[in-house]
This record gives sequence, structure tokens and C-alpha cells, in this order.
Amino acid sequence: MSNPVLSVSDVTIAYEKTDVVFGADFSIESGEMFGLVGLNGAGKTTLIKTILGLHSARAGDVRIFGSDNMQVSARRNVVYLPERFDPPWFLSGMEFVKFSLSLYKQPFNEEEVYKAADKLALDRAALKRRVQTYSKGMRQKLGLIGTVLTRCKFIVLDEPMSGLDPLARTLVKDMLLEIKDKDQTILICSHILADLDEICGRIAVIHEGAIEFLGTPSALKTQTGVDVLERAFLQFIQDKREA
Repeated sequence: MSNPVLSVSDVTIAYEKTDVVFGADFSIESGEMFGLVGLNGAGKTTLIKTILGLHSARAGDVRIFGSDNMQVSARRNVVYLPERFDPPWFLSGMEFVKFSLSLYKQPFNEEEVYKAADKLALDRAALKRRVQTYSKGMRQKLGLIGTVLTRCKFIVLDEPMSGLDPLARTLVKDMLLEIKDKDQTILICSHILADLDEICGRIAVIHEGAIEFLGTPSALKTQTGVDVLERAFLQFIQDKREA
């Protein structure tokens, strides 16, 4: 594959003197929806922080759009929605989106924000209220709107379905598939494997700091002989522990 949006090459990451991610190696092509899965403590968030330049790798190379990820220029077209998203309480929803777009020098259009809210079943009236009045699910929807409307070519989402009910999760998946069709590339980390099975072309399984599987959800199910991705993942982990 050529000209990947993200290239992670033999990356090892340490906290203090202890390695927590070992020799991670994978790439993500333009227009892919790529899932990163693993148990709590497996190294997912550490790897994401390193990709984003928030933590340095002890060894290896990370490139975004062909440039070293530690260069500011490499991250100008990257947007990140963290798992614990908590917008400034004193802003209204609309003000938060306007602020988010200003960081990426994107034009602000109120009607466009309303249309995005409609797609996620977020009440238009709520956008005029301070976010301190929002439920967790409403804050998550607002974060997704602010993220998607930046139009960044590389979107990194850490547990974007957190706090969302089944209807909202379906609407989010529809929105992500829509932007993927516009040649935006998405790296998504989630514990809800049924969602990743539905929307991701490829996944990476990280276990105890190492990438142990890289391929399609179907390939993992075939390898384990289990036809539900969540159970296939658990079987794969169990097999690794017993090996």
C-alpha cells in the first residue's frame, strides 16, 4: 500500500523505564475506517496519545501524511475526540462548535450545525443552552459534531459511542460512514465491537502492549471459528493467554 495517512513502524512506548507498547507496526490508508480494540490496560490509549504526539515513542517511527508526527505541520489536518470529552461548561453548544471550527480555520455556518444536530437527534434548542445542562449522551453528540465539522482528513475517535443509546449509536455510525465516503480517514477505538464489525474495514487487536492481530473483522471470526466479533475477540485473547 502507498502513501498511508498513518504509518506506525516498529513503535515501542515506555512510561518512565517500563515498556508498555512493544513494536507496534501498522498503517492506515486514505478513506479507511480502522478499528483499534483491546482490553482495558492493553495499551490503546497510550498508542493513540503517541500517534497524536502527546507522548513520545522510545523507539520506532510514526508518520502522518508522510511527515514525522511530532511536527506541528503533520497534525494540522488531524482532529481528536477523547473518551472523556467534557466541553467548557460556560459555553453554549453552538459556541463550542464555533470555537472548535476556529481552531482549524474553518468557516462557521449555524445552519450546518443545526443539520448535523438533526442527523444525531440532538435537539436544536439545546445548542443555545450551556453545555453544563447536557447529559453525557448530549455532550458526546456535541463533541462528534464539533469533530466532524472541522473537515479534517484524519479523525481519531476514542470510545465515541460512550453514553449513547442504540438509536444514537446507529445515527453516529451513519454519520461516520457518510464522512468516510468523502475520503476522510477514521481511526476509532471502541469496546463496542458490534459497531466496529459493522463499520470498520480492518481492525487491530492490541494485547498486553503488542499488536497481535491485523486484518478484517471477518478474518478474526474465521481464525477463531466464532461468528460474533466480540466473542471472537475474547476467544483470540484467551488463545493468546494459553499459548
